[in-house]
Parts: sequence; structure tokens; C-alpha cells
Amino acid sequence: MFKRALIALSILAAATMPAFAHLDPGEHGSLAAGFSHPLFGLDHILAMVAVGLWAAMQGGRAVWIVPAAFVGTMAVGFAAAIAGVPLPFVEPVILASVIFIGIAVALALPVPTAGVAAMVGFFAFFHGHAHGGELGEAGAWQFALGFVIATAVLHLVGIGAGLSLSRLGGKTLGRIAGAATALGGLWLAFAA
Repeated sequence: MFKRALIALSILAAATMPAFAHLDPGEHGSLAAGFSHPLFGLDHILAMVAVGLWAAMQGGRAVWIVPAAFVGTMAVGFAAAIAGVPLPFVEPVILASVIFIGIAVALALPVPTAGVAAMVGFFAFFHGHAHGGELGEAGAWQFALGFVIATAVLHLVGIGAGLSLSRLGGKTLGRIAGAATALGGLWLAFAA
């Protein structure tokens, strides 16, 4: 059982590692630049995979409602940023999202799906605003499509990991992954 859990966690870690850094939109196109954007920051990776873990832990309709709430609200945050709407504390709230969602998964908080969706939606607005604030020379809608796709993929990785971990060890392994996520967030907060 321990061997399977170790394999599953290794696969999760490998699947969430950034494949490449930010791409230049002029050279690679705005879609590719947008897709690479969330894959470059460990804070984004941890938060988005943790959203999938939390959704899987909730089960039922939460498996699609929670990630959809994140992606939808993230798009609204992106639109607010490109419209010039200021938002304070973007980076600290993104780091807080990693820690909070990790703790929520670790504690297996018994929150209704609508509550989970609202909580991840709050954090998603800040993630989207960060993407919009770093748009640079990319075309806005192609860039947005790219990071929405990457975010959905990271959520799917988290859902897949959460479902696999629950088959291997009930909620225990998922809770351990949540604790590891929260610790990763704390590390990022103090390493910066």
C-alpha cells in the first residue's frame, strides 16, 4: 500500500512540474504564452491541483462545479485586470490560496459544494487578475484561452490524483497531499 501511495504521489509531482517557462507571445503565439503562464509558477500549480484534489474529495457534482467556479471566476479576474481595475494584495492572496486550500483538503472540511465553489472562486479572482496583470504583448483572448486550458488541465490532474489516492487509501492519502500543499505554500511564502 505504501509503495502504491509513493508511486501515486511521484506521478502527481511529476505531472505538476512546469514543462517550460513563460513563452514569448511574439515567437510562440499568445495561446502558447497563456498556456505556459500558470505552469511557470509553483504557487499557481499547487493551488490549481489542490482545487482538483478538494473537488475529488467532495465527490459528486463538486468534481465539475468546483473547478468550473475557479475557471469562471478566474476569467472575470483576468477581465478586471485588463480593464485596469486595481486589486490589492494579489500575490499574497495567491500564496494564501495555496495554504488555505491545502489546509482545507488536509482537514477534509465538511463544506457544502456551493461553499467550496465560493471559496475557490474568491481565490480564483486573484489568480485571474495576476494573469491579466502579466499579459504583456500577448493578445488578450488567445492568452486567456491558453491559461484557461492549462488551469483546467491542472484541475484534472488534481481530480485524477484525488480519485486515485482515495482508491489507494481512503481520504488519508488525499489529506496528506493537502497537508503537503499547505506546507509548500508556507515554504513559498517564507522563501520569497
